[in-house]
Amino acid sequence: MDFKKELYSRFERYVKINTQSKEESKTCPSTPGQLKLAKLAAGEMKKIGLKNVVMDRFGYVMASLPSNAAHKVPVIGFLAHLDTSPEVSGENVRPQVHKNYNGKDIVISRKDKIVLSPKTCPQLLECAGHDIITASGGTLLGADNKAGIAIVLTAMEWLIKNPGVKRGAVKIALTPDEEIGRGVDNFNVKKFGAEYAYTVDGDVAGVVEKETFNADSVAIKIKGRNYHPGLAKNLMLNAVRIAADIMSSWPENMLPETTERREGYVLFLTCSAAVEEAALKGIVREHDLGKLKKLERHLEAIVAAKKLKYPGAEIHVEFKKQYRNMKEVIDKRPEVMEHLLSAIKSQGLEPKIKPVRGGTDGARLSFMGLPTPNIFTGGYNFHGKYEWVSLDGMEKSCRTLVALAQEWEKNSGKL
Repeated sequence: MDFKKELYSRFERYVKINTQSKEESKTCPSTPGQLKLAKLAAGEMKKIGLKNVVMDRFGYVMASLPSNAAHKVPVIGFLAHLDTSPEVSGENVRPQVHKNYNGKDIVISRKDKIVLSPKTCPQLLECAGHDIITASGGTLLGADNKAGIAIVLTAMEWLIKNPGVKRGAVKIALTPDEEIGRGVDNFNVKKFGAEYAYTVDGDVAGVVEKETFNADSVAIKIKGRNYHPGLAKNLMLNAVRIAADIMSSWPENMLPETTERREGYVLFLTCSAAVEEAALKGIVREHDLGKLKKLERHLEAIVAAKKLKYPGAEIHVEFKKQYRNMKEVIDKRPEVMEHLLSAIKSQGLEPKIKPVRGGTDGARLSFMGLPTPNIFTGGYNFHGKYEWVSLDGMEKSCRTLVALAQEWEKNSGKL
């Protein structure tokens, strides 16, 4: 099999379907494009020979590759998600391939002045000589996570066409709405039937992730008091001003744009405001749960100070749990990482374990009893017009999945 040819053929088909998720939607999946891609992928799964292919009413697609091993092997699973970020358009995506990357700037769109540079994205330099895929300007690419879908299906097709390669049973799942935090809201772990799993949703070749943020949402509601501005002295309580005061009081060094690695932050996502009422919505992120709670207490203290500053205004703050750091679960099941690292090394790569400055479906799945670290796809700069993926990195990921299935079969007697 020509891995790069197969991977690009699939990837090109998938990215042309707009699957942006939509947080305001109350349905699952949140957008019809996800169902369109789910149906396409389910059809391809049947065509290549996967068994028990099922798409449910929520858009989840599940399939099985039966074991061909002579002994019992733990069942593993591979997952990828159907949706793309709602932050940048996924409509009319036109992928373009920049062959044999020379280490210099890549012009994504001369018209829109979108230039991908190793000066601002040094990860590109790790891909010198690779074929780099980008969009053509005005849209994201959709490698997050259509590269993952292409990688999983291509790996499964190779295993089906090479029955002499021994491996245990493999379960496949495609999930909707991962980008808006609902990826496993209706996921049935028991029905999936895997003992260990991997999301194929990471970045450059060799990178694996077993650690995510702890994540909560935050909502602040403000009730002010309106008066005619000509008569407002000592009477008006302007909710617009109060909301702005709360946001500007949050420390500059605890924002997404001023933090990195394991540093936590608060991000104010939206602000809807008028003099009578205002509402702030945001997220709180920290790898350490104790530090997450410290961030929340800090924000509560700011709100308490504003209540004193604006007597008579009503200000309420509420935090809601979103997901927790999957490291807590994965470290208790070390074999799930040991076999992954061996598979990556077998492909001539040196594994790089790093924390996710975000979350994955695997974070919640791990706490649902299915330890699920994250595997690279070969891409970077997700959620924007500068998104890119290395086709060579996708091939390395695909070969890693094949090797990983073999690792579990080879080592099953040692568990």
